[in-house]
Amino acid sequence: MSDQESFISHLVELRQRLVRSLLAIGIALAVLMFVWPGPGAVYDFLALPLMRALPDGARMIATGVITPFLVPLKVTAMAAFMLVLPYVLYQAWAFVAPGLYEHEKKLALPIVVGSTVLFFLGVAFCYYLVFGRVFAFINEFAPKSITPAPDIEAYLGFVITMFLAFGIAFEIPIVVIVLVRAGVVSVQKLAEIRPYVVLGSAVASAVVTPPDVVSMLALLIPMCLLYELGLFLARFINVRAKDQSDYKAESG
Repeated sequence: MSDQESFISHLVELRQRLVRSLLAIGIALAVLMFVWPGPGAVYDFLALPLMRALPDGARMIATGVITPFLVPLKVTAMAAFMLVLPYVLYQAWAFVAPGLYEHEKKLALPIVVGSTVLFFLGVAFCYYLVFGRVFAFINEFAPKSITPAPDIEAYLGFVITMFLAFGIAFEIPIVVIVLVRAGVVSVQKLAEIRPYVVLGSAVASAVVTPPDVVSMLALLIPMCLLYELGLFLARFINVRAKDQSDYKAESG
């Protein structure tokens, strides 16, 4: 097979993988919208932590003409994508795996699976443990002379930002392991720069989260703990890689 034919075959396979991924997202979206539970129920679930923190009788508002339809649709599409994300990542893995060496496959597959699980854990941590405390803290400081009525579109933007922040933050152990395994930096060096990492994490937490201490600490503390977890796991991976190289040197 010529290089041109090989390139075309890869493009065809890439298109097939993309079509399958989009089809899976479309099916999940159709099920969530028309079968169960419906876009309204999906948005109500997303808004539940905020609604619990608001005073009795307070409700969210929609300022746009089509916002009551468009925002729940966006939320449902986001939920559909997250539901089928493992399948989408499998399609990506199936496309690149044939071009990897065996040792690369052994490393890449756990990284793909681990990063997916950690991202979902970050989103779940944000939704179940952080949102309730943050919204309650903000509501306590709100003047009694106002009636909170958050806009549903602004809330969606806030939620997406927080989900991405916590999802990406929970990838820190994967980043540490990859850097050490690739030989970019050693575990000892990463341990030495720990104070700078904490400082950088504090700055990132202050920039990404709302301007309150609770949400900042809710992101900063997991980032620091996950960094330590990455250092702990990277020590074993680094030793394992060293043992393999020593074994090859002795056998050679």
